[in-house]
Amino acid sequence: MALDNAYIRRSYATSSLDEMRSTYDEWAEQYDTHMVEEQYVAPRLCAAATAQHGQISGNILDAGCGSGIVGFELKKLGAKVVDGIDLSEGMLKVAARNGAYRNLDLADLSEDINKPDNSYEAVVCVGTLTNGHVGPVPSLREFARITKPNGIIVATILPQLWEAKGFEAEVDRLIKQGQVELVSKDVNPYRRGQDARIVILKAL
Repeated sequence: MALDNAYIRRSYATSSLDEMRSTYDEWAEQYDTHMVEEQYVAPRLCAAATAQHGQISGNILDAGCGSGIVGFELKKLGAKVVDGIDLSEGMLKVAARNGAYRNLDLADLSEDINKPDNSYEAVVCVGTLTNGHVGPVPSLREFARITKPNGIIVATILPQLWEAKGFEAEVDRLIKQGQVELVSKDVNPYRRGQDARIVILKAL
């Protein structure tokens, strides 16, 4: 079943930032092992999408980096500069061990991101725009702001949340404002028992 893991259930049901932070801090040391058990393929697929669109050699931000699985996958494909931001200090400590990141910083993606405009060739956000975590505003707008023109944003969004939680509407708004164009929004495997849209946007 998709929600067999107790930590996954807890993370989806959190109702405050402190509760979410506490859940991930507690989970951090077991997270990678659990994700192998959950057949969590989204990090590999999103890293591959970043490489496919020609941005693997630029500066990359892993937004909601967690334990560093995405950064590790990006490095395997040749990424040279990857920064990570996350709400959980425990997760950042685990991520620091794999050597994939230039910088790792605490950040709350439900607020503006403390990065200058046009900082990155790619922003990758896997497993963070979901129930109990981060909504479409201001995250998608902020991803577009810190991505250089012609850079890309790669994000996973569960199909059941795409329209219901306002992600589709926010992407449409950013397109109409001339901030991004939609490259693709295909549904792909995510983890055991769950698919997700891999939404790819080009910054303008």
